[in-house]
Amino acid sequence: METKTESETPVETAVETEAQVEANTKRTSTKEIIAYLAEKFPACFSIEGAAKPLKIGIFQDLAEQLTDDDTVSKTRLRQALRHYTSSWRYLKAIKLGAFRVDINGEQAAEIDQEQADYAAKTLKESQEKFGNKNYKDNNGKKTYKGKKPENKDAQLKSGDKSKVKDKAKFKAVKSTNRAQSKVTVKLKPVESSAVTVGKAVKVQLGNSPIDAVITEVSGNEVSVQLNSGMVVKTQVKNIFTE
Repeated sequence: METKTESETPVETAVETEAQVEANTKRTSTKEIIAYLAEKFPACFSIEGAAKPLKIGIFQDLAEQLTDDDTVSKTRLRQALRHYTSSWRYLKAIKLGAFRVDINGEQAAEIDQEQADYAAKTLKESQEKFGNKNYKDNNGKKTYKGKKPENKDAQLKSGDKSKVKDKAKFKAVKSTNRAQSKVTVKLKPVESSAVTVGKAVKVQLGNSPIDAVITEVSGNEVSVQLNSGMVVKTQVKNIFTE
């Protein structure tokens, strides 16, 4: 039977110890990082119960506080904040009259109507999307036991067909009128030299421009914090001013 030499054992033990230390100090999952933030800044973050609205630009404050902390990288911190501020629990906390807090739990700014409306809209859309996804998943698992009609059009009377066509035309006209009624907001691209931390800008997300504040600039990549408190990463080409 082979036995390890005395010179091998210390080396293997040292390697295992380093691996264990690395595994214990580095937090990679979003949930672990949020739990760490709640432990380190309990007056600001929480993992259960009612959430507190966060100060706009809190990413920079956290990054400075965690400069010498190898537990959380800036990339993972940004991802954790994005996850935290887009949760239903957090969006429910963005209400008119409530106050945002800094990392010490001190009140920073009061939430206005625009911020409250945006958070309510985002929450509703997220809940509807989640509900529709569940419905589609459940509906896809159902088995149709009845006999399918051979010709669906054959079951419609001539009068019913006319109603269906009229309804489709009405929807098309209504959709066209709605699109024409929208007012186009004229935006000016921001020069790269003017993209600085703390600058209030408009960020193009989807079809509508949204008010935001620049929190971090890294080359062509820009991190902005929306009025709801959500942190979003985008490109300089998507940053505008009115």
